[in-house]
Amino acid sequence: MTREMLINVSEGEECRVAIVEKGSLEELYIERSSLASHVGSIYKGKVINVEAGIQAAFIDFGAEKNGFLHISDLHPRYFGKKNNEETIGRRKALAQRPPIQKCLKKGQEIVVQVTKEGLNTKGPTLTTYISLPGKYLVLMPWMSKVGISQKIEDEDERKKLRETIDGISLPANIGLIVRTAAQRANKRELQNDINYLKRLWKVISKRMDSVKTPADIYQESDLAIRTVRDIFDSSISKILCDNEQVTKKIRDFLSIVQPRLKRRATYYDGKSPLFHKCNIEKEIQKIQATRVELKSGGSLVIEQTEALVAIDVNSGRYRKQTNAEQTAFKINLEAAKEIVRQLKLRDMGGLIICDFIDMRENRNKREIEKVFRDALKSDRARSRSLRMSAFGLIELTRQRMRPSLQSSTYLKCSYCNGVGVVKSFESQSIEILRTVRLAASKKEIQRIELTVTSDVASFLLNQRRSILMQIETDLEKKIRVYADVSASSAQPKIVCYDERGSIVRF
Repeated sequence: MTREMLINVSEGEECRVAIVEKGSLEELYIERSSLASHVGSIYKGKVINVEAGIQAAFIDFGAEKNGFLHISDLHPRYFGKKNNEETIGRRKALAQRPPIQKCLKKGQEIVVQVTKEGLNTKGPTLTTYISLPGKYLVLMPWMSKVGISQKIEDEDERKKLRETIDGISLPANIGLIVRTAAQRANKRELQNDINYLKRLWKVISKRMDSVKTPADIYQESDLAIRTVRDIFDSSISKILCDNEQVTKKIRDFLSIVQPRLKRRATYYDGKSPLFHKCNIEKEIQKIQATRVELKSGGSLVIEQTEALVAIDVNSGRYRKQTNAEQTAFKINLEAAKEIVRQLKLRDMGGLIICDFIDMRENRNKREIEKVFRDALKSDRARSRSLRMSAFGLIELTRQRMRPSLQSSTYLKCSYCNGVGVVKSFESQSIEILRTVRLAASKKEIQRIELTVTSDVASFLLNQRRSILMQIETDLEKKIRVYADVSASSAQPKIVCYDERGSIVRF
């Protein structure tokens, strides 16, 4: 299996990381310097407000919007008790936690870490359970014991990792989580990872006591280093980067955590842009499309809303099988894998509804469920899927770490405000005429000026000229229609004047 990591940072303002498997784009991560992620960064903030009604506090940590801290993310060391250490994997239940108003006070200083970016009007989500990820381990201060990643399902492998960790000297008052990447690591590499994280935590601890609120204590690494740290392993044969300085930084990082593999980081100095050379740009353009064509001839239609993501599976041109059941099964089988791939590429989260083609046989339904769940195992984001319903729907929730690729790349259309449709000229003219008639009925208004798009202006002055003239005659008012190419078709501009030429509001 050929896997490569391509890193494009030649433009400077944007970093793009692509994971390519057998020539197919499997994962894509994009980060702009103007929209750099705060997730993973640690801050010293101040409690701005404590809301007992929702058992949460709002924290000013220096960002544009205050962060949201729920009682479930408040470490027991803020409970005011002496025994404030907690075991990894065994957080106190919500019922066992005291009310947040008894733990935090307005103006209190607090150390927090960003776990989720703000979305639309919502501020970032915060936690006081600090975690510092390494290549193989995650260090968690003020915690105890060692936890193994749930994605490691093999019991023999879990037992082997526990025995290896038990033979390593662990720092006091600090817990560890063993990541899935540790399966390929030896004892020496794990020890080096612990030493690196201990040094990092020592520096952070000093800054916590010295800096003034609000302040950043620790900034998470940039996208290139984060991706290498979290994704790169021996299964990736090559790292190609088109920036010499970033390539050197990646090699320096690998020399600390994976010295055996640092030579796999290669500087690309070709004349053709890296993503064009590897045919990735065309794949990225397809990500933005609503319709995704399947190799068999079927297709997916992906629609993102405020509440959920709806994905519809269509059979399209596929007609190879002899009956409808087999046709539906083959299309659904391919669609199940492609849906997971699209979720990863588009970075979609929240509630997701997948509408598969109806199948009658339960055996086929269970097979689609199995393929879908197996595909989800390769997804780094946490997810939970339900069984296929009687209507052929599979519902799942997927962890939302940051705004989706679509919302961070595109702006809402100024004409339709993101709806995707605009009113017809006739509908707009009818509404405009109603408003004009209302304005003309006011005694103080003598002149009405309309500024609309050229198409709507043409429609009013031709098909609806007689109605405009009738309003002018009946109510003795002057109506002027102006065409403006830059005007929004959904928002016509109507200005009214009195007999002295002053603007009148109605």
